[in-house]
Amino acid sequence: MTSVLVVHSQSLHRLGLHMLLAAEPDLTVVGEATSGTEAVRVSAGLGPDVVVMGDHAADPNGVEAIRRITRPLTPLPASEPVRGGGRPPRVLVLTPGGHEGYAYAALRAGAGGFLPQDAAPDELTAAVRIVAAGDAVTTPSVTRALIDAVRQERPARTTERETGLDMLTERERDVLTAVASGWSNAEIATRLSIAPTTVKSHVSHILAKIGARARVQAVAFAYESGLVRPAA
Repeated sequence: MTSVLVVHSQSLHRLGLHMLLAAEPDLTVVGEATSGTEAVRVSAGLGPDVVVMGDHAADPNGVEAIRRITRPLTPLPASEPVRGGGRPPRVLVLTPGGHEGYAYAALRAGAGGFLPQDAAPDELTAAVRIVAAGDAVTTPSVTRALIDAVRQERPARTTERETGLDMLTERERDVLTAVASGWSNAEIATRLSIAPTTVKSHVSHILAKIGARARVQAVAFAYESGLVRPAA
């Protein structure tokens, strides 16, 4: 069962998201929040697997809220229960049109996926499951914004990022390139002739080495480091 926290400033939208997600047999809505600030507090108390953030672009605290929600958890004493299976929640951001730049900032803050606000119900529920599993969900417009931002930032970031890239083994670079190309773990396993469990292990090691919180940040790193080049 995947636990979800719904965040939206408008009660009608929160209700709609709540009802849609709660209707799925493998999803349970454990709480709601009306803002990024409240989402941080509620998430810390409930420890959901996924936080679905709605009208974040209008919230001046939205990016900081994502950063605080997804930051690594402080180790607890052995006598206390560990929330969320010992890892911080993953964040799925619902993006309105024209806010791709904000989506990039949210990605850098730790968001694990993006979906248009007008996505179909089955797309939303599928995205929640994908993000909960640690995979990335994004859209062509957000990907385009990521590439554009990399083109602008990379000259000033090259040395820092290349140092991080040097920490990866040749096989890890192969896997990261495949991840940045949008391949699933199963596709990577088939194309690189390795076991799916090995792919998962490589991805975990890559995230740890580059300091990424989710798979989608690894995609950003692949572009920023120059491992993957944006198409002209």
